[in-house]
Amino acid sequence: MAKILILGAGSMSTAFAFPCSDNNHEVSIVGTHLEDNFIDIIKSNKNVHPALKSRIPNNVKLYKFNSFHDLLKKADLIVIGVSSKGIHWASEQLTKIKSNQQILILTKGLNVNKKNRYEVYPDTVKNFLLKNGIKSFKISVAAGPCLASDLSNRVLTNVIFANKDIFVVRNLSKMLSTYYYKIKCSKDVVGVAACGGIKNIYAMIVGTSMGINLKKEKDNKNLNTAAALFNQSVKEMCYFIKKIGGQESTVINLAGVGDLYVSCTGGRNSKMGKFIGMGMTYKKAKKSKMPNETVEGADLIFDIGNKIIKDFTVKELPLMTSFIKALINNTKFQIDKKLFS
Repeated sequence: MAKILILGAGSMSTAFAFPCSDNNHEVSIVGTHLEDNFIDIIKSNKNVHPALKSRIPNNVKLYKFNSFHDLLKKADLIVIGVSSKGIHWASEQLTKIKSNQQILILTKGLNVNKKNRYEVYPDTVKNFLLKNGIKSFKISVAAGPCLASDLSNRVLTNVIFANKDIFVVRNLSKMLSTYYYKIKCSKDVVGVAACGGIKNIYAMIVGTSMGINLKKEKDNKNLNTAAALFNQSVKEMCYFIKKIGGQESTVINLAGVGDLYVSCTGGRNSKMGKFIGMGMTYKKAKKSKMPNETVEGADLIFDIGNKIIKDFTVKELPLMTSFIKALINNTKFQIDKKLFS
């Protein structure tokens, strides 16, 4: 039995506690410094998570952030489940980890570092720890098609863990796999981690298909258009991932196609895409339709979009570059039908 410490009380990090708990590990969920009130809400609701609508297993303990550093000392595995905006903050909380500490990152995305290079979150955390004199640790990343609500209901879920040392994630797989939570392993950290972020942008793009002609036909899902956009998105993801140092085969797997499919069938990114497809600008849709919801794909665009436009031509990434420009310039997005000739 291992001691697993999960940082973040959001939907995905909490859902991840379910397979950990079902493997009889000692699991602690610690909210971030911004989630003290949220922890109180969960506890007052008999440990039913407000977003998941599921009761957290009885053997999973909930704590406010002031307990984190005490629990850190005894943790065998630290799981980072904060939002993309909190990844740097989360890194700062790990300066007291023990030697050879195991860390698993659930947070999906990538950023541009001070050297103006694309950097996936495992490298963000690694570089921060190295800069602070911490040299002995094992950082892995999780990705793939995994809706938190499904995971908390223990439905069949197939994900992928990545570490350059394949034996590290194979051991994690043995430690965390259940009859419903199946884990594949990869050495392609860049590909797996980057797919987890980039697919959010493409989920928005595919989601625009749901908004086209919506005023004329309320139930029109435009599946033909969605399929065309999905196919082009996969092509562009392959090109992008290969260019930044990942493997094209990773895209045609759980971290890419699998995760993109799940994100297109539901979630905040495709929901935003629907409003943009209806002809709204991003700012109008965010303010009027999703004022309190985090849209990960949009956040990523505002973080690294300008660099993507600079590094890639319209010919190389026609969908992504045109969509990024629409969001950054707050203009309407239109699909260039010449792409499909």
